[in-house]
Amino acid sequence: MVKSSNNSPVTCKSCRYFFITHTPPHPYGCRAMGFKSSRLPFRVVLDCSGLPCQAFEKKQKISPGIRVKS
Repeated sequence: MVKSSNNSPVTCKSCRYFFITHTPPHPYGCRAMGFKSSRLPFRVVLDCSGLPCQAFEKKQKISPGIRVKS
């Protein structure tokens, strides 16, 4: 598992920029890097650059019943 600068694992599913595309050939996407892929984006970034994703930002958990203003 790849580690971020604060030593926690970098996984797309816990990143705020990760999304599911619903396009069968490219089901995973990264809003920060602007691409879709058949593999999880952190793997693509690691393979291409040799470095863990530099755009990783942990998702903020929203408690049920709390509204966030847009």
